[in-house]
Amino acid sequence: MSTNFKNQMKEVMNLAWQMVKRNGFSMSEALKTAWANVKLRTQMKSKIVKFYFQKVDGSIREAYGTLNENIMPATKGEDMRKKNDTVQAYYDTERCEFRCYKKANLLKIAL
Repeated sequence: MSTNFKNQMKEVMNLAWQMVKRNGFSMSEALKTAWANVKLRTQMKSKIVKFYFQKVDGSIREAYGTLNENIMPATKGEDMRKKNDTVQAYYDTERCEFRCYKKANLLKIAL
């Protein structure tokens, strides 16, 4: 197996176990959500993607986001904040600012 695939599988399993322990997901639910998060991040690195997630207040949010460096504005300096592995940051192309969502709250990726 390639190193890239092994790293991706490790990431998916770590994220899934995190959802099982912290959010009370079944392993099946956690794996589906973890794979959706990995696929979304991969797509966002190359283009603008429409996706849906549940906000903390319970409402559903439709977002258009990207991680493509050609589309995002340049960031200045270093980020000294502690990294949080439970959220995914993205650049919201509608509001023209950086946003984030809880990885466990991702509902679906629009086609």
